[in-house]
Amino acid sequence: MASETTSTVTTPASRAAIRSGTLRRYGAQAGMVAVLLVALLFPIVNGNAGDIDAVANALAFAALALGLNIVVGFAGLLDLGYAAFFAIGAYTYGILSSWQLQPAWSSFWQPFAWLDLVQKVTQGDTSVVHFTLSFWIALPLSAAVAAFFGVLFGAPTLRLRGDYLAIVTLGFGEIVPIVVRNWASLTNGAAGLNGVAPPNLFGYNFGVEITPYYYVAVAIVGLLIFVSSRLRDSRIGRAWMALRDDSIAASTAGVDLTRYKLLAFALGASFAGMTGTFYIAKLQTATPDMFMFPVSVMILVMIVLGGLGSVWGVVVGAIFLQLLQSWFLPAMSGWLHSVGNLVGSPWLQQIQLAQSIELIFGIILVVMMLYRRDGLIPATRKQKALSFEQQNAQVGESHGFRMSGIVREEGSAVPALEIKGVTVRFGGLVALKSVDLTVPPGGVLAVIGPNGSGKSTLFNVVTGLTTAESGSIRLFGEEIIGLPPHKIARKGIARTFQNLRLFTNLTVMDNVLIGQHSRLHTGPLGAVLRFPRVRAEEAKARERVIEIIANFGNRLLPRADQNVAALSYANRRRVEISRALATNPRILLLDEPTAGMNPAETLELAQQIKDLHKLGLTIIVIEHKLDVVVRLADTVVVLDHGEKIAEGKPDEVRRNEEVLRAYLGRNAQAGSAGIAA
Repeated sequence: MASETTSTVTTPASRAAIRSGTLRRYGAQAGMVAVLLVALLFPIVNGNAGDIDAVANALAFAALALGLNIVVGFAGLLDLGYAAFFAIGAYTYGILSSWQLQPAWSSFWQPFAWLDLVQKVTQGDTSVVHFTLSFWIALPLSAAVAAFFGVLFGAPTLRLRGDYLAIVTLGFGEIVPIVVRNWASLTNGAAGLNGVAPPNLFGYNFGVEITPYYYVAVAIVGLLIFVSSRLRDSRIGRAWMALRDDSIAASTAGVDLTRYKLLAFALGASFAGMTGTFYIAKLQTATPDMFMFPVSVMILVMIVLGGLGSVWGVVVGAIFLQLLQSWFLPAMSGWLHSVGNLVGSPWLQQIQLAQSIELIFGIILVVMMLYRRDGLIPATRKQKALSFEQQNAQVGESHGFRMSGIVREEGSAVPALEIKGVTVRFGGLVALKSVDLTVPPGGVLAVIGPNGSGKSTLFNVVTGLTTAESGSIRLFGEEIIGLPPHKIARKGIARTFQNLRLFTNLTVMDNVLIGQHSRLHTGPLGAVLRFPRVRAEEAKARERVIEIIANFGNRLLPRADQNVAALSYANRRRVEISRALATNPRILLLDEPTAGMNPAETLELAQQIKDLHKLGLTIIVIEHKLDVVVRLADTVVVLDHGEKIAEGKPDEVRRNEEVLRAYLGRNAQAGSAGIAA
């Protein structure tokens, strides 16, 4: 009968790790209150309509930058056509609140008139419809329309990354203005929409007074900062950042790549759509030239300047660049004109720096890439240095691996993993040829063989990263061939990689939390609103991470909030194993887990793997160190050129003539004693 092993870890170090960052959060909250007060008081203190308008425009671009930051900064999907969604939101409200469309009145429109969405207007002998969509309804509606087009556009690009994705998004960004310019019956073409209705709040019409628009911009940016911050620090944000750093590792940890790419496109587009509605309402006009490629580039420069993935950074970058364009460059041009008048220089008298804004943006982008790639406010914070005791770990005997959630399945009559006749080809190369393999529940199987024998390919086909040409793979009797990696992870297969695949821009805590992605249930709405159930789930997940990494002592626990890129190679291996364990696997696949470790560390990790086996976990390990294989494995399978050439106990396999020949050639007898599988 299956039973579950449970344990808890409560140590001063673990409690400190859970509580870390509390003071920093309080400081951040105080800073946000101060920023909010400054924003609210600015129109009162300044009073200049031109300055207030400039800041309102800057806030609109900050909202756009926050949306593009989700796509580029969080999810790592380079989008060069983002202004297209800005245009979609703007024209959605513009068309539905102006006189551009005037269909004939009929009874069909009467329910919409009751909802105050249209009006009946009589012109001579005919009656037409005048759309009167409220600005406040248009904000979420334009966000939804833009999100729809975000998904529609994102779906065909799911297989693209990097330069190819950028080229496709650039094309989409050019298509939308062209459609707007040529569909004159809907958009009024190049002449643009005019007479867009201003917002009305409780009978107060905003008209052309700038101060109400300023406060709406502050509210929109505040809302989007809140949403972005909540998403970033949630299950959703971690999935995006895992996708950004390493999509292969993310998929094997249970992240549905398709869903989260589309979600990033949709949410990023919705931010732009909402901002487009605000922008056209403030200007009360829109033309296609307002949404061309330079706008997308400018927004991209804003998030690079502020810091990719940094919520507050992109806001600062957007406001700085917009005020640079509207305040500082004109002021500097005026100073240069004065100097030109003083020295009699016609060139200085005529210079207009604002006309060279694209050149200045390009220079800023180059300088940031050369000297401060993380931006003005980096997304990752520097961590305080560890103490001497925290930095120095003593290698010793394992006192047992303590981890809850492992189900003992040794008594099951169904094999944990059954592979029959699996063949994998890459063009004319046969990587695996009719491989058969059976792993009993609770067993430890070692897969060995020379380099290029198909060991990692075997793991790839089991976890769904590689497609098998033929054969069957059953997990506890259930066929899993053809399933995507994230579904296989959810069914209970976790793995590590021969070459480390960690999310290098994230902390140890976040890397291991991503392993729990498929076991958590928080969606976008829950991530933003953080219901009590969501907070409890997140707290439990973090406690689970502490429980797992505590098994490695002070090698990982003091480093829970440190970026994994700063860890030693051996500790990064431990993080990868911890991430795999966090998925609550039924079968754990370890691809050369002790690679890069010294002998003492190798023995320590081997003992910990053995302790995991004692808890009832089924383990398959690829390993080149013979002492580790002998110490761990019940059964050894040998692959050579994609075929299984031997299977048996470790001592039997190491004396097998065919195995010796595969490793050492025809002079197998000469090296039989020293073979390293």
